[in-house]
Amino acid sequence: MFETAEKIERAVLVGVALPHDEWPLEESLKELESLVYTAGAETVGSATQKLDKPNPRTFVGKGKVEEIAQLVRALDGDLVVFDSELTPTQQSNLEKEIKGIKIIDRTALILDIFALHATTREGRLQVKLAQNHYLLPRLRGMWAHLAGHRMGGGVGSRFGEGESQLEVDRRMVRRRIDSLTAELAKVETERATQRKSRASSQVFRLALAGYTNAGKSSLLNCLTGADVLVYDKLFATLDATTRRLELPDGRTMTITDTVGFIQKLPHTLVESFKSTLDEVREADLLLHVVDASAEQYEAHMLAVQEVLEEVGAHTVPQLVVLNKSDLLSSQQLEALAKRHPSAVLFSSLSGFGTNELFTAITRFADAARERIRVLIPFTKGALVRLAHEQASILSEEYTEEGTILEFYATKDLASRFSPYNLT
Repeated sequence: MFETAEKIERAVLVGVALPHDEWPLEESLKELESLVYTAGAETVGSATQKLDKPNPRTFVGKGKVEEIAQLVRALDGDLVVFDSELTPTQQSNLEKEIKGIKIIDRTALILDIFALHATTREGRLQVKLAQNHYLLPRLRGMWAHLAGHRMGGGVGSRFGEGESQLEVDRRMVRRRIDSLTAELAKVETERATQRKSRASSQVFRLALAGYTNAGKSSLLNCLTGADVLVYDKLFATLDATTRRLELPDGRTMTITDTVGFIQKLPHTLVESFKSTLDEVREADLLLHVVDASAEQYEAHMLAVQEVLEEVGAHTVPQLVVLNKSDLLSSQQLEALAKRHPSAVLFSSLSGFGTNELFTAITRFADAARERIRVLIPFTKGALVRLAHEQASILSEEYTEEGTILEFYATKDLASRFSPYNLT
């Protein structure tokens, strides 16, 4: 007996241009289409409207709702995806107006993609917590819709085991939120212990941040020789991945890849992924990876900065890495270099700019350290080992009084050698 291939859902996108929007509507819808593709559906059409403010009842105007309904029928659509977040009332009213069709918003779509890509226990817990926070205010009008459409699965329905049952009420969801929060707190404690261990080792810590699909995982692989899977899809990386990085001068650092950011990133996700984003906040240097070939690359950079501010990581020193530079012409590269003189032009694909990136990282690391010269008595051999393990040795000389070492060290580490300073 032959298996029937799973039907790919057909999505109609809806975008609204509002007075204070930072992104052009066309670009935002293009990104929404990429999100739909990542979730496993295909976009078959779109509808747009310019408004001074959203309609409190259906987000778009009554006439536009009728137009969307006709478009969905004409294109044999399965779902309608709004580029903005809908209130529970708006979603419920739209479902009544456009009967038989699943209505989801940008936030639900992003949550769905996160559910699809979460692989570790921590990642799954974080996604479930964000989903339940999203579901809680929508319970009143949502369950009937879930019974009619989402029980069958598809885009917008990956809300975890048990989340789609009609008998789930507010009290049960709140209980689930409490349980997930408690379970996630245990995992966060483990992660905090790991971060504390890395911090106490005095190893310089790098973290990657950037817009989704900017090439962070590719950059990690290029610099470390790691084999982190790379996909040309949004939010391919959710779980923080830490690797060892050795610079040309022999010193060792850690480098951590983290979840990508996006415009209109749901606040519930930012909150739920707090422990993962702590890796960014507690880094010594943040590599802000940018897809330099993207038309909206500067808007991407701004969206990343907004999230960094939200999680308190905007004070961490940053080095901008303009990735995918191999896709640009020499004239475009020259213009980029002038516009962002402190950034590093880079290509994860070809390795172009690797030496320049290492040099820039070294410069930042050196600025965070002190250069000291000490005479360590032979009776303090443990200090010599400590210097070799946690510092960058410049020279070593043996004398009758002991070992003379010259090296770079963090201020905390340098203070442990202060009784033996020669300078």
